[in-house]
Amino acid sequence: MEITKVLPDDCISLIISLTSPRDACRMALLSHAFNSIADSNAVWQMFLPLDYIHIISNSSSPPSLLSLPKKDLYFTLCYHPILTHNGDMKFQLEKENGKKWYMVGARALSIQWVDTPRHWTWISLPDSRFCRVAKLKNVGRLEIKGKVKLNTLSSNTNYEAYFVFKLVRDRYGFRHTPMELDVSIEGTAAREVRSVILDPPRNMPQQAKERADGWLEIEMGEFFNGFENDRTVEFSLREDHDDQPKRGLIVQGIELRPKHKHNR
Repeated sequence: MEITKVLPDDCISLIISLTSPRDACRMALLSHAFNSIADSNAVWQMFLPLDYIHIISNSSSPPSLLSLPKKDLYFTLCYHPILTHNGDMKFQLEKENGKKWYMVGARALSIQWVDTPRHWTWISLPDSRFCRVAKLKNVGRLEIKGKVKLNTLSSNTNYEAYFVFKLVRDRYGFRHTPMELDVSIEGTAAREVRSVILDPPRNMPQQAKERADGWLEIEMGEFFNGFENDRTVEFSLREDHDDQPKRGLIVQGIELRPKHKHNR
């Protein structure tokens, strides 16, 4: 006997909502009765973040986004990131589990000398979701810092932080200069420090990876966001041992995304 004839719809929708978005999509294919329940707003609202209304209401997206069926809204947020925090942060959902992704755009980062025109300039690029990204013209010592409240992210989740950037053709000063990448949680001993070279010679391992959007990314570190998340996670890129002039770095931002089991 089909389960939909034994259990009430609200009971079945509760069971499905305790699985995963992928499982819900599979169950929708079992039968017509299952389809109507597995695709229902009651199920898919449970996969959305608790604060999704606040996030969308404070984004640059039209209010009509909130009128979508919850399943359509879920996948819209997976495949079409939205800008929040006055356009300085990018938000999307992890398709597999609904965990939150954020990218902290260059304008929301603390970049040393960024307001000095001879050192940095703000430019627009068609392959960036942000209206402006930061392009390095000339500095001796590079330092970029940022932070995010942990309660902005998904709780009980392992996160990875990535520096997202480009290097222009006439770049200079990055080939042999180690950069120190630091990820730490405020008020705790949890800290990870890595040393990388953004633009190593071709005969050396390439630590930066090309993304699907054409930008480069390099892993800064990992952290765990538990349930008591009133602190902030802080991240930085700096080099303290070399005042060699540098130019040609374009900064899009720092991305915080849930760690996959198969990731490094």
